[in-house]
Amino acid sequence: MQLGARLTEGGATFAVRAPRAEAVTLCLFDGREERRHAMARRGDDWCGEVHGVVAGQRYGYRAEGIWAPAQGLWFDPAKLLVDPYATAIDQRFGWHPALNQYGVETAQLVPWSVLEAPLPDVARAAPVFARGGLIYEVNVRGFTMLHPDVPPDMRGTVAALAHPAIIAHLRKLRVTAVELMPIVAWIDERHLPPLGLSNAWGYNPVVPMPLDPRLCPGGMTELRATVAALHEAGIGVILDLVFNHTGESDMQGPILALRGLDDAVYAREPDGRLVNDTGTGNTLDFARQAVRDLILESLRHFVRQAGVDGYRFDLAPVLARGPVFSSDAPIFGEIAGDPWLTDRVLIAEPWDIGPGGYQLGRFPDNWLEWNDIYRDDVRRFWRGDGGVGPFVTRLCGSSDVFGDGMVRPTRSVNFLAAHDGFTLADTVAYQTKHNEANGEGNRDGHNENCSWNNGVEGPSDDPAIVAARTADLRALLETLFASTGTIMLTAGDEFARTQQGNNNAYAQDNEIGWVAWEGRDMALEDFVAGLADARAGALDVFARFPEPGDWRRLDGAPMTLSDWESPQTAGVLYEAKLGDGRRLRLKVDRPARTVFVDMGPE
Repeated sequence: MQLGARLTEGGATFAVRAPRAEAVTLCLFDGREERRHAMARRGDDWCGEVHGVVAGQRYGYRAEGIWAPAQGLWFDPAKLLVDPYATAIDQRFGWHPALNQYGVETAQLVPWSVLEAPLPDVARAAPVFARGGLIYEVNVRGFTMLHPDVPPDMRGTVAALAHPAIIAHLRKLRVTAVELMPIVAWIDERHLPPLGLSNAWGYNPVVPMPLDPRLCPGGMTELRATVAALHEAGIGVILDLVFNHTGESDMQGPILALRGLDDAVYAREPDGRLVNDTGTGNTLDFARQAVRDLILESLRHFVRQAGVDGYRFDLAPVLARGPVFSSDAPIFGEIAGDPWLTDRVLIAEPWDIGPGGYQLGRFPDNWLEWNDIYRDDVRRFWRGDGGVGPFVTRLCGSSDVFGDGMVRPTRSVNFLAAHDGFTLADTVAYQTKHNEANGEGNRDGHNENCSWNNGVEGPSDDPAIVAARTADLRALLETLFASTGTIMLTAGDEFARTQQGNNNAYAQDNEIGWVAWEGRDMALEDFVAGLADARAGALDVFARFPEPGDWRRLDGAPMTLSDWESPQTAGVLYEAKLGDGRRLRLKVDRPARTVFVDMGPE
């Protein structure tokens, strides 16, 4: 029987995996009343059928067995468990100490799974995305919470992304696809509520399919309508999904779903300790077919029900580690061979904190990869301590990482800032991080940001400093839009959004983390729109590694080895034929803080 809950002609079937449980009970909720139904074992699964059940039924599971957490046995019938295959839940997850305490009832503390009638499958269509285009990274809640044109009751939701004012802004920037930070329901890390904080990013899901009721109160219908509206505007939708761990965390974490049913899905060391390749307390074990089956079903779910164009995978090496990372890991072939997934856009964040965790350039040829070396080398160049050689290598698609074959596009996703780190404006205004508001003594977040402050830490009214920072921002943005590969811009960086020097604003669901639309730098925004217009007309050129050409110094002399390596080199000139009657000309002028690109006739 297929796992999950399915409506039938006369009721519904329920199936859940719990191979080491001694008994599993299906719990149906009608108001406050709980009705319990014993389930029958079928191999590793437990199954049941209930007549008279209709769409909208709330339910959960209870599993009985041995309580021995050190051995991965967390069976406690007092814990109501969310269906790992649930497609909807009735409320958000919330932390409570009872969620980790044996024998304490939790039915009123955890969300109830909701039995849904699936929508008809979305018609199959190629992704609305083109390599070489612009991906726009969006924190769904923070992006519209302060937008004056979005109705207050819509702000912070998925539906707000379909508002005409938002779509107009995206079209102004020639956005190829929005990349939505997690919209699947998550739970706050347990240290945040005592600090009066909450997780604002969503990288702590419990089960992989239910949409967060606050971000997407209309459920799949809301997401589906928003995707359709963005597609109509020529904009693709990429979901940022977290499959490397769950919010059940470490040994002190809550018992919410998988932990209480099949804790073996979490990887363990030979001595029984939880593997922590994610820094969040646990790691899903992708060597297990049961884990891969759940993830594949989740990926198909969002394509079939909402028509999304693709996915960005958080800490993606976990997907291919069993226990050692392999470019031939089973999950890659299973995705490629699935008819619903084979043509989707796939983007890896190619690092985690596990052994051999940095895997940039080692994902399959049909995957794109976030390129943090691009970010750092470009920042260093404009900071003044980076050489032209590394800068040009990044500008031209990072052939040292992704190969220099002329017959295929580069797989590099070039970015200068992302949700994790300084905003672009803060990169040129802060020498060091300022994460005091996170309540961790400014210990969290990256210490090395390749940033600079132009002589004053933080905001400044000095006209000379403001002018210098503006010039820096324009040079950085010109570089991004002139770069070979797919490019990514984080929402608000086009108009100098600041997080007040916080480079880890995951816990700032407030004005620090929200995009401020009032008073934004319209001159910079218009400048970025002009760059986007220029790039949009030549995506075929920017998607692929550049043609062989002539590289020279700014004075026209040939480049020497020392010119390439020296941080004192002022810039570079490049010229090459494109083979279609056009000639590509590039000028990078470090003292003038400019990058000029021209594709005029030969």
